[in-house]
Amino acid sequence: MGEQRQTALVTGASSGMGRETAIKLAGSGFTVIAAARRMNRLKELADQVQGIVPKQVDLADPEDVERFCGYVSELEDPLSVLVNNAGYSIRGAIEDVSLGSMKRLFEVNLFSLVRVTQACLPNMRSQRQGTIVNLSSIVGKFPFPMSSVYAASKYAVEAISDALRVELRPFGIRVVAIRPGPIATEFNDVANEMTGDLMARADPDYKPLYQAAGAGMGKLFEGVTVPGPELITNIILDAILSDSPRAVYSAGPFSEEFLGQRAKLDDDAFYDFLTEKTGLMGLKV
Repeated sequence: MGEQRQTALVTGASSGMGRETAIKLAGSGFTVIAAARRMNRLKELADQVQGIVPKQVDLADPEDVERFCGYVSELEDPLSVLVNNAGYSIRGAIEDVSLGSMKRLFEVNLFSLVRVTQACLPNMRSQRQGTIVNLSSIVGKFPFPMSSVYAASKYAVEAISDALRVELRPFGIRVVAIRPGPIATEFNDVANEMTGDLMARADPDYKPLYQAAGAGMGKLFEGVTVPGPELITNIILDAILSDSPRAVYSAGPFSEEFLGQRAKLDDDAFYDFLTEKTGLMGLKV
């Protein structure tokens, strides 16, 4: 990547994998623009770590995203690295999730990712180099029960990453997708908060489905140690610093088993495997 100090942008940098990625990049000599909605956390991070530049943006607000993209486009020192980390989940059967909730999630998980990437690309193209890291998920290749909306956003991130990888290769810009399994961050708490009492308000027909899926997922996690964000942030840093990063990296609980079966089995066989593993195979309502 060269010896000259470079600039990186990390979205969702106020907590979890985004925060740890910003710290690791700053420790590796990058000037890091740490972007998120919670400015108090970003300022605290900047006070603790040299090389962090805090910038507030609400990725659920298209107008605020445009304001932020204007700032990115006018940077005096062009970006060499973009880590699209920001994202969250809501849970529920598709019939129970409002279109408004879906649209907000896609604003954060997909549309803002695309818009921020668009803002970074002209300067990367002019340099004929750069690295874009998009945080996908193992559910970017299959949905766990009640994760359809989040999984759909990550399926889309996978497609965008695949297309960018082909389109940007002639300009020397590398595109990497990361597929984490469950990681110990605030992600689950935020998902519960954003989902709210959706499941409690579901049609009675769905109650047995929610109960069975909850029990099945609970059983799936029995004896599983959920790693912290360092597992993924180390991969992100290695990919950025590599002369030839892989197109996709996967790590964390269930990644090897579920992604391995998804690649190995045909669709019918995989969904038999998935419904069996999540406790829904014999359910009749």
